[in-house]
Amino acid sequence: MQQINDLLLTLHSYLGGHPWFVFLLLGTGLFFTLYLRFPQVRYFRHALRIVTGRYDKEGDEGDTTHFQALSTALSGTVGTGNIAGVALAIHLGGPSALFWMLVTAFFGMTLKFVEITLSHKYRDFTEDGTVSGGPMYYMSKRLNMKWLAGFFAAATILSSFGSGSLPQINSISNSVFATFGINHIITGAVMSLLLGFVIIGGIKRIAKVTEKLVPGMAAIYIIGALAVISYNYDNLGSTVLSIFTDVIDGSAAMGGFIGASFAFAFSNGVNRGLFSNEAGQGSAPIAHASARTQEPVSEGLVGLLEPFIDTIVICTLTGLVLISSGVWTEKIDNEFQVTDLIVLDKSYTVDNEEDFKEIQNYLVKGEDIGTYTGKLTVTKGHISGEQTMLHARSIAENVRVYVGENPYTGTLQITSGVLDNQNGTILIKGKSLIHSAPLTAEAFTRSYFGNYGQYIISIGLMLFAFSTAVAWSYYGDRSVTYLIGSKYVIWYRVLYVVAFFFASFTDTTIIWSLSYLTVVFMAIPNLIGLLLLRKEARSTIKKYWFDFKKENPNYKHKR
Repeated sequence: MQQINDLLLTLHSYLGGHPWFVFLLLGTGLFFTLYLRFPQVRYFRHALRIVTGRYDKEGDEGDTTHFQALSTALSGTVGTGNIAGVALAIHLGGPSALFWMLVTAFFGMTLKFVEITLSHKYRDFTEDGTVSGGPMYYMSKRLNMKWLAGFFAAATILSSFGSGSLPQINSISNSVFATFGINHIITGAVMSLLLGFVIIGGIKRIAKVTEKLVPGMAAIYIIGALAVISYNYDNLGSTVLSIFTDVIDGSAAMGGFIGASFAFAFSNGVNRGLFSNEAGQGSAPIAHASARTQEPVSEGLVGLLEPFIDTIVICTLTGLVLISSGVWTEKIDNEFQVTDLIVLDKSYTVDNEEDFKEIQNYLVKGEDIGTYTGKLTVTKGHISGEQTMLHARSIAENVRVYVGENPYTGTLQITSGVLDNQNGTILIKGKSLIHSAPLTAEAFTRSYFGNYGQYIISIGLMLFAFSTAVAWSYYGDRSVTYLIGSKYVIWYRVLYVVAFFFASFTDTTIIWSLSYLTVVFMAIPNLIGLLLLRKEARSTIKKYWFDFKKENPNYKHKR
């Protein structure tokens, strides 16, 4: 399992984790922001009017309303990235990672606008009468690059599992187990049945579910987050300041947090921002293609609102909760995940300046450090020896080894710092930093809610992640439709639900590593396609405003 995770991370380091991808993503967003003269600012108010149906016309073709399309697309983005993804970004890069998430979202608003406009313009109607759209259609019909369209569609199917199905149910089952003690398999079975019921009905049933689910779940989460922030009001000023002051130099060490460089915060902030709002990935245009309108630009303007709601509002609230509560620097009692665990060959303490620098250079700069190979002796749960155990990028304390509920006596085989736990019976517990959904859940307990705060996260995560899985099933089935036809969609849906179930009890770290990779496989061809069609995007937008002004001569809008 560790070898698979290492392979995925290695591939990601050459693709999404490499600076060239970060600059391609941000650079494309910045280019279109300047090229179109800041549409995310100038057209924001008009976008709000469109989503209310103010300019709808009778006879427009499509399967959903503007609001339903927005809700479906938002259900695909408002998910684990908002709860678990923000926590992971801050855990890795410190508060300044949130800054780069916000920057990604600002430019992402323009990217969403452009990609949805072009995809909606070249959407298609299938043999069963439903709408099918997405970047693969503009790649095929306009660029005449069917090979690129095919690659994108295949990547979307893969990403529907890597982004939509696997990490969502994994986060749900982990959160439910941590909060309520319900077995992962039971949670997976129940949620899989619900998922199957919803997605079998296609986009119309999906839209009816998401238009009710998304506003409700967002309201509950936002109210809860504001309550936590108000409880930690005294820390709010320093919290906001830390997001911006550490941008250039990176985040300094604090508590159990070893620190993070500028490059680390930048890379993780941008990547988590993309995973959260999916701007430039090309997924949202598939949902927006179903909207009832003949004006591609109007639907693009609706999509412009997504990164604002998803990242600038919801992710910012999560970040403020985490930083103001202080839990991101605290070592918490938890059960260690093997893929987050590294055993070093000598004893280190953060109180020793040389030890601290060596650990910091290893975690922050990736410098080599001595890892342990051999057998650790364990007696009644206590490990003997001078080795140091790192878990979740922190020096673990009070480490105990168990088999089930019983303290373990025997040996642990360690190879190059990695625990060989093939039978999965060994449990290691102790105090360390935590990340992802458990970190956000812990932050919510530092509030008026007390221990009940974790229930808000469990329920919120369940709703967020489930709605994301629903939306991504639609993205995948439209890609199947493009590649091999709508009659094979039913088999895709069955496989999607089955994978959803099995992911409920699969290691979290590997699933996140897979999701990083699938995002990149979609984003690269989509970003290249958008740049190739930059002139058409601008001319299409100009034509929209020309026609709109003719039909609405009294409309006043500074363009």
